[in-house]
Amino acid sequence: MKNYAKNNPSAEELLELLKVLRSPSGCPWDREQTRASLRKYMVEETAELADAIDENDPHGICEETGDVLMNLMMQSLVAEEKGEFTFADAVAAIYDKMLRRHPHVFGDEVCASAAEVTKLWEKVKSAEPEKAERSSVLDAVPKSLSALSQAAKLQKKAAKLGFDWSRQEEIAAKITEELGEVEQAMADNDAAAVDEEIGDLLFAVVNLARFRSADPEELLRKANRKFSTRFRHVEERMRGRDWSAAGIEELETYWREAKALEKKSGR
Repeated sequence: MKNYAKNNPSAEELLELLKVLRSPSGCPWDREQTRASLRKYMVEETAELADAIDENDPHGICEETGDVLMNLMMQSLVAEEKGEFTFADAVAAIYDKMLRRHPHVFGDEVCASAAEVTKLWEKVKSAEPEKAERSSVLDAVPKSLSALSQAAKLQKKAAKLGFDWSRQEEIAAKITEELGEVEQAMADNDAAAVDEEIGDLLFAVVNLARFRSADPEELLRKANRKFSTRFRHVEERMRGRDWSAAGIEELETYWREAKALEKKSGR
C-alpha cells in the first residue's frame, strides 16, 4: 500500500488523499457521503471554527480551518464525480472574482477609504451577470443564515434602495409599538397572534442593531455569554442544594451577586 504520510502535505496532496477515501478501495463511510449528507458537517465545522476565533485560540483556529478545508474539498469531489466542477474550478472562480472585485488594487480605480472600497465592491458585484439576473435584491440573502443574520441582511439590502429609517429613535418607537402588539395579543389570549407579534418584535430589534452598524448575531452572542457567566455563578451558589426549595428572590440575589462581581472585575 502506498505511504501517504507527509511532513508538509500540500493542498493537492490532501485532495488526492480524499480521492483515495472516496475510491472503491477506500473508506465505506466516505464513499457513501453525498453533498446533502456532508452539509451538516460543514455547518458544524464552521461553527467550531467560529468558536475557536471567538476564544482567540490559534491552535484551534488552525485545526478547525483544516476541517473546513477538508469539507470544502469533499463537496468539490462529489461535484467532480457528477461531472459538474472540480476543486481547481472553485479555486479559479474565487481567484478571478477577487481580481475582478479589487479594481482599486489590480486595476485603475482609486479608493482612499474602506467605505469607498465597499461602495466599489457593490458596484462591481451588481454588474456581474448572475447578479443582474436576480428578480429582487433580496434574492442575494442566503436562506440558510441564522434568522438574526438573515433579518439584518434583508434590512440592509432594502436600506440600500432607500427603504430605511432616518433616526434610531424612530426604530426604538417601532420596538415599543411591536411590544404593545405582543401585549395586546396576550390580552386577547390569541396564541398565534402572540407568536407572530414576537417575530415582528425581534425583527424590529434587529433593525435597531443594523441601523447602528452593529451585528445582531454578535450582540446576542455577547448577551448569551453574559447570561452563561451569571447563571454559572448562581449554580455554584446552589451547589448541593435543592433548587425547588429556593425561591426566585434567593436566586435573584445570587444573580445580582454575579453582576456585582462583573462590575468589580471590570468585565
